[in-house]
Amino acid sequence: MQNTANMSFLQDPDWGECCEPILLSPTHPNAEVIEISGYTLVYCSGACPKIYRVYKGDSMLGLVFQHISYWSNEVDEQQYTQPLNAAVALDDFFLVASMTNATSDIAA
Repeated sequence: MQNTANMSFLQDPDWGECCEPILLSPTHPNAEVIEISGYTLVYCSGACPKIYRVYKGDSMLGLVFQHISYWSNEVDEQQYTQPLNAAVALDDFFLVASMTNATSDIAA
């Protein structure tokens, strides 16, 4: 049995329906999107966990993962009952990280 990689992102979109891009933008009509207070989650891959890219406005923050009974993100080992909680924790992490970096730059 031979496995072949899905390289649809490299293929010409005029080749037909079989060659849809694997990373759809949040505005793409075929994107699986979850809108939650202040954030947009866009499905990117997986089954369990399903992996979603998290956007705040036009900026992508990172990834969250939908498991059967909980959500998690790419920055901590917490389990969240709602996707909003996982997205907010991800956002908070980057806010704190940027403030820590700014404080270090000022002190230097």
